Amino acid sequence: MELLEDFANVIKPLLQLDPLNFCGTYSSHVLLGELQGYRALEIDFDTAYRLVYRIYEKPSPRRIVILSFGEHDPAYEKAKQRKKK
Repeated sequence: MELLEDFANVIKPLLQLDPLNFCGTYSSHVLLGELQGYRALEIDFDTAYRLVYRIYEKPSPRRIVILSFGEHDPAYEKAKQRKKK
């Protein structure tokens, strides 16, 4: 429950404001391989979680599409499945 509150109150606004650097609060990185062009936000909350997303700058306005959010490995697997659809 606390993680969902953090997502709604902290992570989501930072994702909208600064999806590359999260204003220095969280770490994110570019993904390679099957998820090339996507990014992963690293969230350590007793367990390693990942938010897999992509930033679309065009057409304007900027859009952020979230593929998955979950524990580390399952988040990447879910993102790969959703990308194929």
